[in-house]
Amino acid sequence: MNLYFCISQIALRNLRNDIKPNVMNNPFLISGYMNPTYFCDREKETTLLINALQNERNVTLVAPRRMGKTGLIKNVFFYLQQKPDIHVFYMDIFSTQNLKDFVALFANTILGKLDSTAQKAMQRVTSFIKSCHPVFTFDENTGMPKVSIEIAENKESSTLKEIFEYLQSSGQTCYFAIDEFQQITNYPEKGVEALLRSYIQFMPNVHFIFSGSRRHLMQEMFLSPKRPFYQSTQLVDIEAIAQQNYYQFANTFFAKQNIIFPETIFNEIYAEFEGHTWYMQIILNRLYEQNENVDLQKFKKTLEDILSENEFSYQTLLATLPSNSVHLLKAIAKEGRIKAITSNFFIRKYALKAASSVSRSIKYLADHELIYKIGEEYSVSDRFMALWLKIMPF
Repeated sequence: MNLYFCISQIALRNLRNDIKPNVMNNPFLISGYMNPTYFCDREKETTLLINALQNERNVTLVAPRRMGKTGLIKNVFFYLQQKPDIHVFYMDIFSTQNLKDFVALFANTILGKLDSTAQKAMQRVTSFIKSCHPVFTFDENTGMPKVSIEIAENKESSTLKEIFEYLQSSGQTCYFAIDEFQQITNYPEKGVEALLRSYIQFMPNVHFIFSGSRRHLMQEMFLSPKRPFYQSTQLVDIEAIAQQNYYQFANTFFAKQNIIFPETIFNEIYAEFEGHTWYMQIILNRLYEQNENVDLQKFKKTLEDILSENEFSYQTLLATLPSNSVHLLKAIAKEGRIKAITSNFFIRKYALKAASSVSRSIKYLADHELIYKIGEEYSVSDRFMALWLKIMPF
C-alpha cells in the first residue's frame, strides 16, 4: 500500500492488524510509545494527520497536557515510517527558556541524522554549520555520529539558519514535530515566531506538526491575523477517546488474562477522569497489575493508593504557592469545573477575597499550569491532585 495516497481508516486498521508486536508485561503504557497494538483508537485523528502531512500541509495539534498528543504523534510517525526513505523527528521544547536552548535542541535532534554514512554526515554538517564548532561523538551501536554544538554569543539566529539549510539541502522527505510549541512565546528574544516562519515556509521537503497544550496561546499564534503563523497550518483539536472504544481496547487485554472487567466499572473510571488519557492509563495499569477481577472497591482502593503516594509532593507544591492561590485552587477542585469564577456567589461560598484578587490568582495559577480553561470553565490541571484537594479540609 502506498502511504503517499490518502489513507483511509480501514486501510489504517489493516496495517495495524499486520503488526507483530513485542509482548509487554503491562499493555497500559503510561510513558513512551511501542506500536499501534498498545495505542488506543485515535484512528480518525491518525488518518487526518497522515493525510495532511503527506499532502504537504503543516498541522497544529492542540489538546490539554496528558491527553495523548505525544502518543498520537508517535503513532502517526509509526505509519509514515512504513514507507522507505522517510525521516521523522520529534522534539519537546517545554524545558527550553530562550532561543539558544531551542537552537541547541534543534541541532541535537537533526544534525547528522539525514546522512547514510558517518563520513558523509561529518562532511555535510561541517560544510553547513559555520557559526559554531560542532562536536562529534559516535553511537556505539550504529557507528553514526551524534552532534552537539556550543552556540556562540549572539549567533543563535545564524546557527538556526544554517541548520535549516542543512535540513533543506538533504532533499529527503522529513516530518518534524515540535511539542509544546507555545513555549516560544516565553522566550526573551523578540521575533522568534517570525524568524521560524521565515524558514519553515520555504521547506518543501519538510512538513511540521506544531503541538501544544495551552489552547488559547496556540490559537492566538495560528489564528490571529497579527501573528506570523496565521493560517499556515491545518488545526486539529483532540479530545478524550470515545468511551466505548476505550473500553473495548482495555477489556481486550484484561480478557486475555481471564480477568473480568465489567463495563460498568470502566464507565466509573471514565467518568471520574472524563476520559483523560494519562490518568486512565495509570488506573488501568495498576488494575491490570493486580491480576484479579476488577470491581468498584478495587478501583477506589487503587485510586486511594495513588493519592496517598503523591500526598507529600502535593503538600510540597502547595507550600510554594501564595496563600490566595492555594485557597482558589482548593475552591476550583471542590467545584470540579467552575465558569463564573469571579462571581459574588463563588467568592462568598469559599470565602475568597475580592474579585480583583481572584483574577490575579487565576493568572498566577494559569501561568504555572496548575489550572486550565476549556471554553468558559476552569479546572485543576492535575486530576489526581484535584481529587486530593477535594477531600482536604478547606
